[in-house]
Amino acid sequence: MRTIGAYEAKTHLPRLLERVLKGERITITKHGVPVAVLQPPDPQRTADIRSVVRELRKFRDRHPLGETTLREMMEQGRR
Repeated sequence: MRTIGAYEAKTHLPRLLERVLKGERITITKHGVPVAVLQPPDPQRTADIRSVVRELRKFRDRHPLGETTLREMMEQGRR
């Protein structure tokens, strides 16, 4: 892991981002004190759309709106 000053990081951000894309982790310091870390994002878990829709339908069945419509609830939330 490399350490770099805040001014240098600002000046060379595009180059630093290219290095992060390759997997490098860079600590940014301000007056020698670490203030941030540039690192690749954690791999995101992709959800199966069908399973998400299925779960939403189950939730809707367990929590009916009753006489209130979704539109009315949206309008109440805007007040």
